[in-house]
Amino acid sequence: MPTHVQRSIERHQLPYYLKVFNRITDKPMGYLGNVSLDGLLLISELPLLVGARFDMRLKILGRDTPYYIDFSANCQWCREDVTPGCYDSGFALLAPPADYVQMVDALRHYFTFQSVAASV
Repeated sequence: MPTHVQRSIERHQLPYYLKVFNRITDKPMGYLGNVSLDGLLLISELPLLVGARFDMRLKILGRDTPYYIDFSANCQWCREDVTPGCYDSGFALLAPPADYVQMVDALRHYFTFQSVAASV
């Protein structure tokens, strides 16, 4: 049995795919830190206004054209990240669309390590 498990996920590329934009201005807001059906953690270079509603957009790169997932969320809290110059903000989603729910399910599946029964 191997003593280590080799990872197939290239983590340094994930922020490129998980960038969040302001849906109104199309300006980048930051990167997804984590997601759930109820909310998300956004990592940004600037602090965000707590209590404010934000209209957000995820641009998922497709083979030909980007695919957009639009949603709205309220900023619940914001604090400085352990990385200097970065901020973490927690958001509660307002009626997440079906595309967002599918994305959360896909990410959960992608990042779940499946246990494999060992052969005897």
